[in-house]
Amino acid sequence: MAKKGRKTRKPDRPRQSQQVRRATSRQRLMTAAAAEFAARGFAGASVDRIARAARLNKAMIYYHFRSKAALYREILRDMFEAVAAGVAEVAQATADPADKVRGFVDAIAIEAEARPHFPPIWFREIAEGGTHLDSATLGSMSGIIKSLGGIVREGIAAGRFQPVNPLLVHAGIVGPILLYFASRSLRVRLQRSGVPGASMVSRDEVVAHVQRVALMALEGRTA
Repeated sequence: MAKKGRKTRKPDRPRQSQQVRRATSRQRLMTAAAAEFAARGFAGASVDRIARAARLNKAMIYYHFRSKAALYREILRDMFEAVAAGVAEVAQATADPADKVRGFVDAIAIEAEARPHFPPIWFREIAEGGTHLDSATLGSMSGIIKSLGGIVREGIAAGRFQPVNPLLVHAGIVGPILLYFASRSLRVRLQRSGVPGASMVSRDEVVAHVQRVALMALEGRTA
């Protein structure tokens, strides 16, 4: 017979549930911080606003990240690592060099579209000279350009492409794609100001246009 007054001990919560909660709070911080950095840049971003938007105590930011700079670098790494993985898969595939160029363009558009915060963040970072980029992010960026370089070399070896600096081709791909995603609100205003169809350009139209221009440059065509 059980003794009266003895409290029944509640079973301990599984450790896994704590890990899930930590992962969830970390993702909420990443999402809130991405929006804050996109809207105000690194210098103007507020840790207090990030915590409020994530519905977390500010101390949780420093639990997951050492500083605002570490949080910012993590957001940059997330984008570049995703792009690097996507384009590496395209570069390593068994395909025609021209199809690989099309796949390279599409891989960048997929990751940029999945992260609407990234184009404004990246444009700000370029304007500031890339001062917040760490070695890991620079390594991913180098990997992206090396993947494109490999595709270009394949095309040259096959007699399909002209010798072109991959960095120039990369700039001609990334610039229009990021500008398209970053300028959505501006294009709406332009249309209201009398520029027909400014807000009607689709993602697929932009990707197809960038693919055509990239291949024209690589193939030495003028039209």
